[in-house]
Amino acid sequence: MSKLYIVATPIGNLEDITLRALRTLKEVDLVLCEDTRVTKKLLNHYDITTATLSYHQHSGKIKSDIILNVLEQGQNVALVTDAGTPGVSDPGNKLVKEAVDHGYDVEAIPGASAISTAISLAGLQMDRFLFLGFLPHKKGRQTMLKEIEASKYPVIVYESVHRIEKLLLELAQDDELVLLRELTKKFETVYRGKVGQVLEMLKADKVKGEFVVIINK
Repeated sequence: MSKLYIVATPIGNLEDITLRALRTLKEVDLVLCEDTRVTKKLLNHYDITTATLSYHQHSGKIKSDIILNVLEQGQNVALVTDAGTPGVSDPGNKLVKEAVDHGYDVEAIPGASAISTAISLAGLQMDRFLFLGFLPHKKGRQTMLKEIEASKYPVIVYESVHRIEKLLLELAQDDELVLLRELTKKFETVYRGKVGQVLEMLKADKVKGEFVVIINK
């Protein structure tokens, strides 16, 4: 029976991929990509010539039907995201549910994840934590911020370079932060301290890239 593979890919450094993931990407008939241009860089780096098809948050029923038809024909499919593990802050869970509902096997190929990488570097008690992904830009944002401040456990969120300063200004200034940017990349940086201290560090630095923010109450 055909199978859907959920394959974790590097979050920055192209060497952070498992042998099993590389073998799977070579052996499947189709690789579903959040952005085919991004995934092609990884595939080309490892001389993988498997066909690709875009699948992302805006993909609708027509694209899902195409994928299910590929599986129905007995072909194996791999799902990847631009970086990290599919299903974490992306629509991979929807495709997994559809595949399961139609009776297809789903297998996870674990690997890199921004969450686990950040936790490893945090130096905090992280056996329990709250993960909120990317906060809403407008509707629901204040509710999420209140949830962060009320949490008994460390809170992990993702944020972009365009909104990171706004987020820090919205947090309680006495919160302890571990702010991580460009994880596994050349300019990986970890900022630690109170919110106000970290904000000053950011302002003095050349800010770019995606951020993982750990708020410790």
